[in-house]
Amino acid sequence: MEATPPLPPVTPSVPSLTPQDSDQLRMLAIGHYVVAAITGLFSLIFILHVVMGLAIVNGALPMETGDGPPPPFAPQNMGWIFVIMGGAVVLGGLTLAGFMAYAGRCLTQRRRHTLCLVVAGLSCLVTPIGTILGVFSLVVLLRPQVRQAFVSNAVA
Repeated sequence: MEATPPLPPVTPSVPSLTPQDSDQLRMLAIGHYVVAAITGLFSLIFILHVVMGLAIVNGALPMETGDGPPPPFAPQNMGWIFVIMGGAVVLGGLTLAGFMAYAGRCLTQRRRHTLCLVVAGLSCLVTPIGTILGVFSLVVLLRPQVRQAFVSNAVA
């Protein structure tokens, strides 16, 4: 008996990137740059909290009233709370802004698909503009032809 040779594996055909997809990726990259700048600027507002907390800790901003019983904790502790919380918000906001800007660059180069998806999800935290950008980014990035463009660009 003559055996039939095995058939080559069938790879599903994924359509190539359309001009509309390329245009949408370009606009999303610009949107990531804009939202990154806005996020970075708004996170710098909390530097005021850090400065105020340092003023409380150093005694430049007196916290004692002089009347009544002493507070249950030292007033300088409130200053440290301001410093720590304000610093965390500034650091987190600038980090998120940096990742958004980097994701915009990755969208332009069609690289790091997973990073772009994660940053799109995180940008939903920046309401309302970041939420709109994040949802649109997720919709575009989850298309099969866009995912394939990222994969083929990573291999090349």
